[in-house]
Amino acid sequence: MKIIVAIKQVPERDARIRIDAAGTGIDLQDVEFALNESDAYALEEALQLKEANGGEVVVISAGPERVGQTIREALAKGADRGIHIESDDLASYDPLGIASLLAAAIRDEQADLILTGLQSDDLGFGQTGVILAELLAIPHATLILKTEVTPSGIKVLRELEDGWFQHVEMATPALLTIQSGSNKLRYATLMGIKRAKLKEVRIVSAADLAAADPALKPGQPALTLLRLNLPHKQRSTQILAGTPDQAAAALVEKLQFEARVL
Repeated sequence: MKIIVAIKQVPERDARIRIDAAGTGIDLQDVEFALNESDAYALEEALQLKEANGGEVVVISAGPERVGQTIREALAKGADRGIHIESDDLASYDPLGIASLLAAAIRDEQADLILTGLQSDDLGFGQTGVILAELLAIPHATLILKTEVTPSGIKVLRELEDGWFQHVEMATPALLTIQSGSNKLRYATLMGIKRAKLKEVRIVSAADLAAADPALKPGQPALTLLRLNLPHKQRSTQILAGTPDQAAAALVEKLQFEARVL
């Protein structure tokens, strides 16, 4: 079984975020980067499927030269090889454009299964995976918690609303978007880090892919980000009147229904 995992490099969760001068993105200067959390769970699901059924795990990511570090991290955890779509202007691509690049780079791989994270930690559109499935003309399922290979394809467990779950049987090839928390993530071992240096990473230029297919050119994106703003922080103080018992009851009510921490 050949499994392709689409991963994304995003700013660290605890990174200090500043809006750039254009007001449509974040200032990447002095920002540390990491593997997108949902994509880490997609990678773990792929590695477990490989361990149980054999085959090959290929990771693919798009972005500037620094993305190679994230690809090597995935290789150190157990992926067999990587594909790097190199581009310094990835911000000019919307989810449709990114999915088009991924489709062009992996179409000839003839994968049995393609896994992506549910959404990215930075933009959070949650669209790239399902658009990629449409471009490749393969079935897809989202919010996947568990995957099992069957004689006729795969069987997946989906998370629905209000604590409901759904079992779905699908033929392959197929694409799945993996929910965070579905597995316990592994760490890269010292031996895995050494082996990752010897594994193949194929570099393909986004410009070359676009030249081969004019539909990939980012000139007219279907989605345009007009303005990005940091959340507005506001401090306020409330004095709860009444007896100690009344004040305590009012405090519990506010913590439950306003702050939603209880």
